[in-house]
Amino acid sequence: MPENVNRQFRLKSRPNGYPEESDFDLTREPIPRPRHGEILVKTLWLSMDPYMRGRMSEARSYTAPVPIGGIMQGGVVGRVMESKDDRFSPGEIVNASLGWQEYGVVPAGAARKVDPGIAPISTALGVLGMPGMTAYFGLLRVGRPEPGDTVVVSAASGAVGAVVGQVARIMGCRAVGIAGSDEKIGYITGELGFDAGINYKTEDVDAAIGEACPDGVNVYFDNVGGAITDAVINHLAYRARVAICGQISQYNLPNPEMAPRNLRAFLTNQASLEGFLVNRFADDHERGRQRMALWIKEGRIKYREDVVEGLENAPKALIGMMHGANFGKLLVRVSEE
Repeated sequence: MPENVNRQFRLKSRPNGYPEESDFDLTREPIPRPRHGEILVKTLWLSMDPYMRGRMSEARSYTAPVPIGGIMQGGVVGRVMESKDDRFSPGEIVNASLGWQEYGVVPAGAARKVDPGIAPISTALGVLGMPGMTAYFGLLRVGRPEPGDTVVVSAASGAVGAVVGQVARIMGCRAVGIAGSDEKIGYITGELGFDAGINYKTEDVDAAIGEACPDGVNVYFDNVGGAITDAVINHLAYRARVAICGQISQYNLPNPEMAPRNLRAFLTNQASLEGFLVNRFADDHERGRQRMALWIKEGRIKYREDVVEGLENAPKALIGMMHGANFGKLLVRVSEE
C-alpha cells in the first residue's frame, strides 16, 4: 500500500442554487483500518449522480443530508485491500457506498462483489448498477409498458434515460426521448434506436410531443420535472402511467417552480402518477442485473460513459452535470491501477 494518505472531499458549505467548487473541501487523512466484519476498499471509479445535489441540502428528503464537514456521499467500484471478513479476499472488486475518497472502510454486508468477466467494472456504477436498475424497475414495475405503447423519457441520453428508451423498445414500445442538444438527439435516435427525439432547448416541447405522439403518451418516465413535465402531461393517453424518477430541473432552484399546473389531465384520462426509489426493488436487483447483462451481450442494450480523470475534479464533474454538460453515465476515474 502507498503512503498513508487518503484524500477525501467533504461538504464545506450548503449551496444556494447551483453548487460551486468553494462548497467542497479536499482534505487528507490517514488511510483507515478495517475492524472485524469490515473491508478496506481502494476506490477505482466514483459515480456522479443527480441525487448528490439533494444530499447537500437540508431540505426534507428520503434520507439524511451530508452534514457540514462530512464526506460527500457516492457509490464506488474499488479493490479490496484488506479484509476482516471471510466473505471477501484482498484483490476482489466490489461495489459499495464509499463516498468521495480514495480509501474507505465498509461493513462486508454493505459491499457487493463485481465480476470483471461480465462487463467492464465501471458498468457496476452505470448500466449494471443503480442507474440501470432504476431504469429497468422504474419502467417495468412502475410504468408497466405494454406492446404498442408510446413511452416518453426525459434526460434521454443520460445514464437512466438511455436505458429506459432501449428497454421500452425491447418491450415492443415506441420510445420518444427528450434531451438538450442535437448531438444527444442524434445519439438516442441513431445508435440507441429511439423512434423520435426532441431537443428541449431548440423546440417547442408541447408541440413536438403532439407531433411525435399522435395517439398520446402511455408511459412518461420523468427525470427532470418542471416545464418539460407540464408539456408531456398535456398529451397523456387514457390510463397513462407517469413514473417520477427525478426532478433535476428543480434541484438547484432556491424556490422550486409551482408545477405541475395541469393535474386535470390525470382526472380526465384516469391516469396515474407514482414516485419511486430504486431500493424499493432491492430484493430483485440481481435478477434484473442478470437480464440486463444478457441484453448487453446480445447487443440490445448499449451504453455510454463520460469519464472525468482524478478525484480532484469531482466537484467540477458534479457542477457540470447539474448544468447538463455530461453525455452518458458520468464517472470519475480515481485510480489508474
